[in-house]
Amino acid sequence: MLKVNSKKIESGDTFIAIKSSVRDGHDFIEDAIDRGAACVIAEHGEYSVKTIIVPDTRTYLANYLKELYADKISKLKLVGVTGTNGKTTSAFFMFQLLNRLGVRTGYIGTIGFYLPESNKPLINTTPDIYDLYDMFVEAANDDCVVMAMEVSSQALVSRRVEGLKFDKAYFTNLSMDHLDYHHTMEEYENAKMILFNNIKRSGNAVINMDDVHGKDFVFEKNKNILYGTKKYDYKLSDIVLDSNKSTFKITHNGESREVILPIPGTYNIYNYMNAYILCDQLKLDMDVVVNETLHLKAPSGRYQFISNDKVSVIIDYAHTPDAVEKIIDSVREFCKGRVFTLIGCGGDRDKEKRPIMGKLATNKSDYVVFTSDNPRSEDPNEILNEMTKGIRKTNFEVVTDRKDALKKAISLLEDKDILLVLGKGHEDYQIIGTTKFTFSDFDEVSKYIK
Repeated sequence: MLKVNSKKIESGDTFIAIKSSVRDGHDFIEDAIDRGAACVIAEHGEYSVKTIIVPDTRTYLANYLKELYADKISKLKLVGVTGTNGKTTSAFFMFQLLNRLGVRTGYIGTIGFYLPESNKPLINTTPDIYDLYDMFVEAANDDCVVMAMEVSSQALVSRRVEGLKFDKAYFTNLSMDHLDYHHTMEEYENAKMILFNNIKRSGNAVINMDDVHGKDFVFEKNKNILYGTKKYDYKLSDIVLDSNKSTFKITHNGESREVILPIPGTYNIYNYMNAYILCDQLKLDMDVVVNETLHLKAPSGRYQFISNDKVSVIIDYAHTPDAVEKIIDSVREFCKGRVFTLIGCGGDRDKEKRPIMGKLATNKSDYVVFTSDNPRSEDPNEILNEMTKGIRKTNFEVVTDRKDALKKAISLLEDKDILLVLGKGHEDYQIIGTTKFTFSDFDEVSKYIK
């Protein structure tokens, strides 16, 4: 049996040495042999067992998996969603809507691997190719015909989706993020574009043209479907926002439908558009789609409301300047009191966005509590100093411990105020140093909001 993890090798197995962004499989060949590997596939070296040297082990593995599983997953349509923000919500809306409409669908992304009746957590937003094929086969065996999956820029650059061809590829938006990994916005955008070079001839590219970068993803060779607030293939108009819903109109081929999305926020309308278009392209009854939209729920940690009869708290994964700005602006449109924001930045990650997010939060909010958000190996106080550096306003305070910060922020709320707890969303941990401690924003907030 072909395996990529030396620890899982059993007597007679073949070990293939795969390079990733964090480790090189060639470093584990001897361990694989010690555990009983009868054959090694590598890019270089001489070993004591049968050895096959290939130019590129990732390409070899991709071709092997494709040939091995082609028949098993032949009926599974792959739908890839990429972009800085909105991947999770867009793909999860697809998952929910299609299953409600009787189209058995799976989901792979930040919040886990979901099948219609089960789910389990994942380590990466987009797992590596050998894990993906296991999930595809599991989904196909569960009679799924669609797989909606998030495709991250890191996954595209590190070739985790090597060899996959997508039936549909979606672009949500592009803004500053992951520059610790990609170094420049141009490199970051080029990484996202890889997905749009891997669409089946019979497939489509679906692009948000209201994003300034949308036009860059319109490749002449693809069958492009464009949407936005202008005269595109799908036109969005008549947006009305409320505290617990959004109402808007979608026009396509001269036919308009009014939609009520039971999740507020303008950006969530754009996330929904991706699911709506997928349903239409799959030739489902769009009147039924609109009716089923009323039952949609946000993914865990995305615009998650906790409230009592006086105040509300919204927990959201927003951790980029663009996402922070959009969610605060969105809440401003319906909040009848003050907007408070609790926010931090992760350690060992893109440092350039820290002062930007700090200024955005204080400029857009009535009051801000800066706190820790997975400081990892960095000094949390230094991260917070970088976030608050250059802020001229005085509408903020720093409370390093996140639990204390949540308690403090909630204590400041008065009638009709809203607190945004940003950055961690669905995460149920806090990483300090190299230790992962159990911690959930939702659980902590729930202690104080009853």
